[in-house]
Amino acid sequence: MRIIQIIDSLESGGAERMAVNYANALSSKIDFSGLVVTRKEGALLNQLSEKVFYAFLKKKSSFDLKALFQLRKFVICHKIDIVHAHSTSFFMAFLLKITLPSIQLIWHDHYGDSEFLSKRPFLSLRLIIPFFNGIIAVNQNLKVWAKQQLHFANSIYLPNFPTIEREVKEYTVLKGIQSRRILCLSNLRIQKNHFFLLEVAKRIKESHPDWTFHLIGKDFEDDYSKQIRNMIFEFNLENTVFLYGSKQDIKNIMDQIDIGILTSQSEGLPVALLEYGWYQKPIVVTNVGEINSLVSNDKNGFLIDPKEIDLFRKALIQLMDNNDLQSIFGRVLHKTIMENFSEGAVMDQYLNWLEISCK
Repeated sequence: MRIIQIIDSLESGGAERMAVNYANALSSKIDFSGLVVTRKEGALLNQLSEKVFYAFLKKKSSFDLKALFQLRKFVICHKIDIVHAHSTSFFMAFLLKITLPSIQLIWHDHYGDSEFLSKRPFLSLRLIIPFFNGIIAVNQNLKVWAKQQLHFANSIYLPNFPTIEREVKEYTVLKGIQSRRILCLSNLRIQKNHFFLLEVAKRIKESHPDWTFHLIGKDFEDDYSKQIRNMIFEFNLENTVFLYGSKQDIKNIMDQIDIGILTSQSEGLPVALLEYGWYQKPIVVTNVGEINSLVSNDKNGFLIDPKEIDLFRKALIQLMDNNDLQSIFGRVLHKTIMENFSEGAVMDQYLNWLEISCK
């Protein structure tokens, strides 16, 4: 097989990380693995293996013919069989199919608001999806949605998977006191529900004032970001909650924290959760998306309803006050990931499915 991944950018995000992870994983399993970025490069370029063929299209609009024919030339030159389009890059893949009908297309649906699919626009997708051979969904809700709303039968749920971080020059130093740090690894997007996190932090400060919260993830400098900053000020959390923006030295950051949290109101199977487990960190997370396929409450983490702020606080305190429980949760979560969400297991499923989907 000769496969390329297409993604709109390489800024830090779940879809972007998985595009890189797939390209890297396939580079040792198939004849040709490539990655094509359409609009914007970013920090994740540093995580791309030297064995992956790379192209950047510098696309400036939806109908950028120069970028389209640059992609077409890349596909023909490298005799690509399958184009694996992530998220919104499905439209570029569709345009390629129009100019090159022999190509096989796969769409990887990473839609973040999978708890609110009734509000998702889909008319344009309905027109385009018949040109695709298959759909990969990052959770079961999206798989069902593809069948019911897009009337597309050949969809499969494949979980995200973690990989070993390549060395980066960046070295982030977290604020606060050692062995008193809580990490939230997620971009500042509304579905990540940082307002919930700040409500929890406000209550934790009252009982455990020496503990601090560290928010790692892209700041889009939009209204949501402004509301987060205003809330930090309003709650007097300037010395409790710290924002760092997007960072690439994840291992270094994980070495400095004690507990990982996610307060999302909607998710697939978040890459951040897999990274917490990869580095054996104990977790408190909300029960959304596919998180409960990985986390068993009170066995390898605490799983809390996304509306229960006080239950989240209590679970977090239970972990904060018990170092032995932190170690147990971290080890068991790591074992769960290695056994069920490994790169090898997902790649085997993926390649077997492609054999059938792209005959």
